[in-house]
Amino acid sequence: EPYDLSKVLFIATANYLENIPPALQDRLEIIQLSSYTDIEKVNIAREHLLPKQRKENGLKDGQLTIDDDMLLYLVRYYTREAGVRQLERTIASICRKSVLAILKDKKEAIVLDKKLVHEWLGNEKVDYGKKEKEDQIGTVTGLAYTSFGGDILQIEANRFEGKGNLILTGQLGDVMKESASIALDYIRAHAKEYGIDPKVFEKTDIHIHVPEGAVPKDGPSAGVTMTTALVSCLSDRPVKANLAMTGEVTLRGNVLPIGGLKEKSLAAHRSGITTILIPKGNEKDLEEIPDEVKEAVQFIPVSTVAQVLDHALVK
Repeated sequence: EPYDLSKVLFIATANYLENIPPALQDRLEIIQLSSYTDIEKVNIAREHLLPKQRKENGLKDGQLTIDDDMLLYLVRYYTREAGVRQLERTIASICRKSVLAILKDKKEAIVLDKKLVHEWLGNEKVDYGKKEKEDQIGTVTGLAYTSFGGDILQIEANRFEGKGNLILTGQLGDVMKESASIALDYIRAHAKEYGIDPKVFEKTDIHIHVPEGAVPKDGPSAGVTMTTALVSCLSDRPVKANLAMTGEVTLRGNVLPIGGLKEKSLAAHRSGITTILIPKGNEKDLEEIPDEVKEAVQFIPVSTVAQVLDHALVK
């Protein structure tokens, strides 16, 4: 049958914009919805998901109690997502187990705690990146943006006697490999400024590694992190443990803006980071950062590698 589609509005959702072909993107009106913060997820769970799942599973008020601390525990260690679908499934599973416990074990009410969560859901499903406990030489905390939100990752640099080779490991994509080459070339051009003997490059092999080698990584925001790791490694100056950074670097040492600042900031805050170095071009994006993050984290805009190193390396 002929049907008139001229008045029909089609709505599609996607987790990762880069996977949509450019020709199709050109025909879409794209509305960006950033991922929820942990606090927003807890509020959604308390106000909507928990009452809904209690009702659907036949639980009366007071038969199952989950406080905000436990909701936050479920959000952080049993789900990894931008939205709350997995969180709702997890709460639904807890409600079903609660019904069984009430009927089978004759319990009148259940207050959820970590012991029960481990018993019902198993061990923690998600392991987020954790910041370094102490200042380290050659190890820098970078920030990653994924379809699940943000995470932190440690970028490590080491050196040993060799012939001037650069070794890269950790399943890095072409863009990150280029960032490493640019970082090394910048340092070679400015070696004396950072107290590095220029001759060291001829008889030293340098190894850069991004842990979780089984996970492919790419993106234009690891330049400053790699540069800082290399300078730290070659000059034997430690990097501050409570500091993270993001930004791309050019051969002239300029820091370029990046995407996903909100998600990266949330990951840093969750990991206990207190200072984040961001490109000066991303200052306008600070309006999107939740107030609870801005109160706990200091954002320092930088425009050159020299400023990055000045803030990141221990004096």
